[in-house]
Amino acid sequence: MPELPEIEVLCKSINRSLKGIPVEGIIVKQPKCTNLTQREWNRLLREASILKSYPHGKWAINLTDNEHLLLLNLGMGCSLLLVPQEKLEEKKYQFAFLFENGKALRFSFWWFGNVHLVRERKFKEYALTSKLGPHAYGRDFTVKRFKSLLQGRKGAIKQFLLNQKNIAGIGNAYIHDILFLAKLHPFRAIPTLREREIEALHKAIVDIFSKSIKLGGAFWEYNIYGRKGRYDAGCLLIGYREGKPCPACATSVEKIKTGSTTGFICPRCQKLK
Repeated sequence: MPELPEIEVLCKSINRSLKGIPVEGIIVKQPKCTNLTQREWNRLLREASILKSYPHGKWAINLTDNEHLLLLNLGMGCSLLLVPQEKLEEKKYQFAFLFENGKALRFSFWWFGNVHLVRERKFKEYALTSKLGPHAYGRDFTVKRFKSLLQGRKGAIKQFLLNQKNIAGIGNAYIHDILFLAKLHPFRAIPTLREREIEALHKAIVDIFSKSIKLGGAFWEYNIYGRKGRYDAGCLLIGYREGKPCPACATSVEKIKTGSTTGFICPRCQKLK
């Protein structure tokens, strides 16, 4: 499932390869993945172009030059490729943008993806994005703001971080190493966190995401050019490494159940205080 680093990489790719290129047409093969009909898409977006693409959590927000926002969410996974239009039909797909430079952006969703178009002035009230918390990366994601998000909150820290209404972009792929770097157990109650631990957690989020973004995202995801990310198994600290030695103390990594998700911890470095 693509998380914040993969969406950051996607937006950079869109800005590099599709910014300013007019849309020639839109093909909708799966109406469930979108909020408009093919006719409506073509009426609203044909001859328009993307001015800027930027991430918000697990969403790619694309500002167009006709006062609409193109909202992309890759759901549980998507083969999203930029291909020559003559190769569009080489693979089954649900949605495609055709561009005047002869390229096509082809969406082959695995599960639960969305391609929506909304008026820019209605974005803040749009149901799918209106309740997203702050983007968990970038200039605005300061330690001061992070502390304010945790102020007065209860419950376990992992549950808080995975809730996209609290903070947007963190998922179950990166959370294990984030908590490990901060030396926090997934069940640690938010009110018990000391200031230095919150600061360490903020730094862990930024450091893990920065490394993945620099490497082009996770190795289990492809970018729009068909290349895998280079944040590979060797980059993982304890995530999905059950039975392997902890990189800090050599204790065996344990797999635990954390609500509806699975967690990986070092029982020595991440004691539940």
